[in-house]
Amino acid sequence: MNFWPPFAGAGIRVRTVSPDWRYVRVELRACLMNRNYFGTHFGGSLFAMTDPFYTLMLAHNLGRDYLVWDQAAEIEYIKPGRGRLQAEFSIDGARIEELRRQAEDGQAVRPEFLVQVTDASGEEIARIRKRLYVRLKKRLRPGAEAATPDTGTTGAMK
Repeated sequence: MNFWPPFAGAGIRVRTVSPDWRYVRVELRACLMNRNYFGTHFGGSLFAMTDPFYTLMLAHNLGRDYLVWDQAAEIEYIKPGRGRLQAEFSIDGARIEELRRQAEDGQAVRPEFLVQVTDASGEEIARIRKRLYVRLKKRLRPGAEAATPDTGTTGAMK
C-alpha cells in the first residue's frame, strides 16, 4: 500500500499491519506535497490516511462471504497538524463475531468506528468517524435458495 499513488504522493506510510489484520498503524509525514496554505498538514491527507483501513480489516476478518464497504465518514479537526502524525486502527475478535451475528439474517449492518490522528507527542489532531456497510452476500442470505429459479436438466425455466 505504500506504493499506492494516493498514499505515496501524500506522504502516507503504512507502518504496521498485524498478520490477522486486526491492528494497523499509519503515519503521515510532513512534506511539500501535503502542506496547506498555512504550512500545516492538508486536511485531505489526514482524511486519506484513515480512509480504507477499517474496510480492509473487516473484509479480511469476515471473509469472502460478506460485502464490506465504506458508507460514510466525518472528520473533526481538533488542532493544526505539524510534523509526523499517526493513526492506529484496531478491532477485536468479539466485535468481528458480533458483526457476523448481526449480519447472519441477511440484513445490512452499519458499524461505526472512531479513529484519532495524533502528533508525535500524542496530542489529538483530528477525529474521524467511519460508518461501514456490512452484509452477507446475496447468494448466502436466508431464503436465497427459494429465490433461485429451478432450471431443471434442460436449462429451461419451469
